[in-house]
Amino acid sequence: MRTKQELGAAIRRERRAVLVVNAHSRRGRQLYEGARSRLVAAGFTLLGTYPVERPGELEQRLAAAADLGPDLLVAGGGDGTIGTAARLLAHRDIALGLLPLGTTNNFARTVGIPLDLDAAVGILTAGKVIDVDLGLVGNMRFTNHVGIGLSADVMLRTPPRLKRATGRLAYPLTALALLTRHRPLRVTVRAEARTHEFVTHQLYVANGGHQAGRPITADANADDRLLVAYPVGGSTRRGLLRDTARNAATGHRRTLGDEPFLAVRQLWLETDRPAPVEVDGELYGETPIRIGLDANALRIMAAADSPDR
Repeated sequence: MRTKQELGAAIRRERRAVLVVNAHSRRGRQLYEGARSRLVAAGFTLLGTYPVERPGELEQRLAAAADLGPDLLVAGGGDGTIGTAARLLAHRDIALGLLPLGTTNNFARTVGIPLDLDAAVGILTAGKVIDVDLGLVGNMRFTNHVGIGLSADVMLRTPPRLKRATGRLAYPLTALALLTRHRPLRVTVRAEARTHEFVTHQLYVANGGHQAGRPITADANADDRLLVAYPVGGSTRRGLLRDTARNAATGHRRTLGDEPFLAVRQLWLETDRPAPVEVDGELYGETPIRIGLDANALRIMAAADSPDR
């Protein structure tokens, strides 16, 4: 396993890369050729290029790309694509390059990758290799968050026909329909010899610093050895809607020391009834669960002036 400095030097010197782009979306199809041509123009030797047309093929294509032995695996897509690539590359001698082509791009925002395609490619050519933390729930690593409550119920109950007809709009439509009859959860969080209880419709445990494309707090990031647990609203539906709007508007002005954030290294979470869990937007079992950190698990290409612990 090379050091970060050795891997970064190899990327700058050899420019050996592979490209995997989620081309399932209309935007992904449009940007695949643009990403490929920009990387070639920047001097990269592409050992393989993989436009992924079917979501079920993503893991297979990423694994095939990594097997070619590149120094840099460039993944283009949204948070789902980036999260899948991150799990594959954890603790491997390959850096992940991010081309944020999704809607919210939470992980890219957290690690300071610009959303403009030319600027993101510029990071790959002039940046440096850093390592960041991944969250860990059970045996599954994640980049952004674990959600318990309404967000997981939405993932579970959104009709496939509605998703085909309306795309991402299916999720807020389902959330509004569910909210009228959604029951709050009594959530118990045990961490660092302390117990915290919340009655809420939604609780998140975040590894990164962004949720729904907005900052969680001004000082949360993916390289601080901390998870951030926080409820959104209390027992009322109105409180959930109010705090969702408040978090989106004021996250950049809040800190981890403010209520109701809990910044810890690991935690045990249980609810008054078994509740579905979503991890980075994908269903993952039910409560109770233990959530921890895999520190410095992932190497990525970041801006040359990025902090690195």
